[in-house]
Amino acid sequence: MPASRYTVSDVMTHTAIAIGRDAPYKEIVALMDQWKVSALPVLEGEGRVIGVVSEADLLPKEEFRTDEPRPDEFAAASKAGAVRAGELMSSPAVTVHPDATLAEAARIMATRRVKRLPVVNDVGMLEGVVSRSDLLKVFLRTDAEIEQDIRRSVLGEPAATVGLDVTVADGVATVRGPLADRSMVPLVARAVRAVEGVVDVRMDLGAP
Repeated sequence: MPASRYTVSDVMTHTAIAIGRDAPYKEIVALMDQWKVSALPVLEGEGRVIGVVSEADLLPKEEFRTDEPRPDEFAAASKAGAVRAGELMSSPAVTVHPDATLAEAARIMATRRVKRLPVVNDVGMLEGVVSRSDLLKVFLRTDAEIEQDIRRSVLGEPAATVGLDVTVADGVATVRGPLADRSMVPLVARAVRAVEGVVDVRMDLGAP
């Protein structure tokens, strides 16, 4: 059964705000405030991503303005004296490819504890940025769109799912009907859950 058709390229912001390694501290803060973003990719040459400056990279300047750092804070405190993007940035940048699934992007964000990911091609050139809010866009799909998608991409396999139908309410998909092969239940549920916009899956299957 088919997996999700949505990739990062479907939801990312294609026009990304970025800076060069010589961008000064105050300019970085001003750009973040102007564009309401929490991080900016740092580019070199014709657009290769070499790092990212985030709010976390900027805060040490305020955090250690008057207080001496503890031994376990020396790494963060070293950025307190930085004034250019090249000194402030976290490098190498945590990035994602445009053909990655939304689940893969969400997993990277969670494990690396970042809110935004530069989207790069195979040679590291910036193509856009994807944020947490971008990944949630699929949940704006209407119930009718999700229902149609499930019927076409999951229940359209007559040999496996003949007699089944689906209704979707508030993103919750309920699959009803007879299913002769009970070993197919987890497979059908997994395939339905993989459809973008599905919040939960309920199986209401009668006897064949």
